[in-house]
Amino acid sequence: MHLKDQISNWLRLYLDDNKLESFVIGISGGIDSAVTSALCARTSKKTIVITMPIHQNPSETDRGKKHINWLQNKYPNVKEVHIDLTETYESLISSIDKQYHSKLSLANTRARIRMSTLYMIAGSSRGIVVGTGNKVEDFGVGFFTKYGDGGVDISPIADLMKSEVYDLGRSLGVIDEIIKAKPTDGLWDDGRTDEDQLGVSYDELEWAMNYNNDGKKLTKKQNNILSVYKKHRSANIHKMKKIPVFKK
Repeated sequence: MHLKDQISNWLRLYLDDNKLESFVIGISGGIDSAVTSALCARTSKKTIVITMPIHQNPSETDRGKKHINWLQNKYPNVKEVHIDLTETYESLISSIDKQYHSKLSLANTRARIRMSTLYMIAGSSRGIVVGTGNKVEDFGVGFFTKYGDGGVDISPIADLMKSEVYDLGRSLGVIDEIIKAKPTDGLWDDGRTDEDQLGVSYDELEWAMNYNNDGKKLTKKQNNILSVYKKHRSANIHKMKKIPVFKK
């Protein structure tokens, strides 16, 4: 059985076993949400795909909408919802003193508003929020917002490296515009890509995750990649652990 069939069957069984009716996925215009939504749509279960721009680069939202059009032409069980959350975001941050407006906290606030929106829709649709994180992001460098895009009910591609997600996207027939787009989390106003933020590419991060210290002499570039990987992992490891609980 092909991987896409294995994952879609797993998703369908989870929904049935929990007596629920729908999948809810945020669509960013990137490969991860495109693959995840296609896997859900293939189950024939109701799949609600949602674009939620907040001061978004229009090209990202447009890519997401093109993907949704492709999905709806292919799968009759796909429902589109568009919610512009810009005013919601502005209203929230205007009520909080500017001393707490760090660039990182503002970016993460965008992700957390989107998470709350997804759960509101899922809760009203007998649905579950489907995660779009891949293995590099979720278990390698922790490149996600805690209780933002990290707040989900099920994670169908979290055991796939980024390269595997691209391979799966091609197998599913995801549109070329998304396959070719540079990955970005869409949380910043300056258009920075994931590679801009991480300092290395996903292929390089995959190499670092798979490095087994086999004794071979590394190049200067390889040593730098390992250093960057370890720096991100060390800074974000708290996201990948259970919440500390005091035991009496």
